Amino acid sequence: MIKRTLCLIATLCLLSLPVLAQTTDTFTSASTTNHYVDFALTGDDLANALNTLSGFYLVCTTNPDGSANAAVAIYGAVQHAGKLYLQLGLAENQTKVNILANKKGLAVYAANPGTAEGDKPYAVSGARMTFQLVEDADLVKTLQGDSKRTSMFLEVLETLPLG
Repeated sequence: MIKRTLCLIATLCLLSLPVLAQTTDTFTSASTTNHYVDFALTGDDLANALNTLSGFYLVCTTNPDGSANAAVAIYGAVQHAGKLYLQLGLAENQTKVNILANKKGLAVYAANPGTAEGDKPYAVSGARMTFQLVEDADLVKTLQGDSKRTSMFLEVLETLPLG
């Protein structure tokens, strides 16, 4: 009887995980305080840093089962009409499938730590960016410009410091 009860409790706990995963807001509730605000990158500074192709790049999406997906994928930045867009070329992989299905995600950029005296030995400069997939074909063509490589474009909706 005890074994049966424990198995039932364990099963109920496992069945509740997908529900909990779908309701968690990890972007805005991960920290209650923004540390490194003084080091946050925004606007031209952020776009220029992204286009150096130097630093740490991460794209976070949600898998069909509600679990997190984090991929290291370098992306560039395009500014157009006062908005920032991330330019991303992905192979056929789960991150691309997730972006096409969910139309949204989170990108993280962290600049390499400085090496001058007094610099922190870890990444503090950068940004966390919520994004939405750009589906307007005319806008994609404009953002693509003369580039021969087909890209996915993601409109940055909100930018926060790294931590």
